[in-house]
Amino acid sequence: MKKQRILYFNDARHYYLFVHEPPMSLEEAWRPIDEIAGTSVNTFVYGVERGDGLFYPSRAGRMFEGSMLETGGHEFTYEWRTVKNMQGLIDRGLDPLTVLIDRAHDKGMEFIASLRMHSYLGLKDEHRVPTAEPWASNPSIAGSGLLFNGADHSHKEVREHNLAVAGELARDYATDGVELDFIFTAHSFPREEARDKLDVMTNLVEEISETVRGRPGSPGILGARVLPTEEMCLNAGHDVRDWLDKGLLDYVLPMTYDPFRLDCDPPIEWLVEAAQDTDTSVYGFLHPYYQSEGVRRFIEVQHATPAMVRAAAANNYKKGVDGLCAWFLKWPLGDDQRGLLTQIGDPDLLEESDKHYFLRWRSDTMATVGWDGQVPQPIEVGEKSSFTCEIADDPIGNARRIRQLLLRIKLDNSARDDQITYTLNGDSLNEEQVVSSYGGQIAPYQARWLEFRLRKVTPRQGLNELTISLDGRPDGLDGSITVEDVELLVEYTPYPTEV
Repeated sequence: MKKQRILYFNDARHYYLFVHEPPMSLEEAWRPIDEIAGTSVNTFVYGVERGDGLFYPSRAGRMFEGSMLETGGHEFTYEWRTVKNMQGLIDRGLDPLTVLIDRAHDKGMEFIASLRMHSYLGLKDEHRVPTAEPWASNPSIAGSGLLFNGADHSHKEVREHNLAVAGELARDYATDGVELDFIFTAHSFPREEARDKLDVMTNLVEEISETVRGRPGSPGILGARVLPTEEMCLNAGHDVRDWLDKGLLDYVLPMTYDPFRLDCDPPIEWLVEAAQDTDTSVYGFLHPYYQSEGVRRFIEVQHATPAMVRAAAANNYKKGVDGLCAWFLKWPLGDDQRGLLTQIGDPDLLEESDKHYFLRWRSDTMATVGWDGQVPQPIEVGEKSSFTCEIADDPIGNARRIRQLLLRIKLDNSARDDQITYTLNGDSLNEEQVVSSYGGQIAPYQARWLEFRLRKVTPRQGLNELTISLDGRPDGLDGSITVEDVELLVEYTPYPTEV
């Protein structure tokens, strides 16, 4: 049976075990739960390992130890804190995982343990998936530890390990269920073998499903993080459509870790359609960042604003998702973050709230595996490019509530005297007011923002098409311009606009 959920994911590390000085107090141990309690979040998802150990005293696997120096000590403070914080709870007779499970239940939340399916401490070289381009070469996350030679599920030892850990989490702990994270390293088999081994992974998911959902007492929930397009899933060895047809999952969470940038228009319609006549829920994933490090020059991490998150959340609801999952919000979570977690739980609250839509960035490496974006897009003289923007708002039908509509376009290598034609859904923007500003602080000469205050041309609910053509350049200036970003801001007023 489909269930409406708002999930919040904590990876156990960055905003928890890594940061608290040992010995961790019980109040600090409860913090991941307490900081989201009282919002719309009804399901807490906890990442129980990062690939080199589990964050609880496991009998099916090995508890996290971190890297050790020859002296037997830790080189890094964050690993030392993690080990000492868990051991400090254990020395007081407290299981680090049980502490969180009990607190979640006390606060009226489900607790889901998220297990990375491509981690296995017993990995031998022959158990590893060879590093496969283009994933490992992606400059946005190369060297960050997000991609590495994961476990090859062709091997029985790897499958048995994941089944044992999932079973431990479902049966030996009072979790409400288990989430299988297929995104971390993504490929379950060598790429050239993945499509031939779809049944291998399907059989493992079926075994885990029987273990988790067939545990003694109440059935456990089984969810899965899957890649956002069907082609990507199949190329990784995951026949998600077959999993849905067989009824193996209670929910699916389509996403990618490349990069951590919020996606206002995820291509998940196929998954919603595939799950339509099943009992499996589909949840939209809300990444935390607007600007993500390492993707473009001179860019530092910037968290997405509430208006950006609302735009992505509203679009996800319009696509038919049964709930949303957020994570990594600006920490420590304050009133703004808690307010946002409350608002995204009710689609009605999003309808007449300010939104900030923007297009997905292109990653050359990720585009080769089916994950493409629309920007940046170069345009030569005499050429025209089109961009599509999906919006959940209805600026035409709700015109009296709209205070302002702003179309923002960032152009690289563009001069004031360039001859450029802009149209929105076929209508010229030549008569709209335009405000220009520098495109960045470090290299203000390189790009410029154009902000169109839309008065005569109104975007519509659903898909909108923007076309940009470079008709000519000033004397002595050759080369192309590049459309770096396209954004649409919808701002509301509490009082009807006078018309």
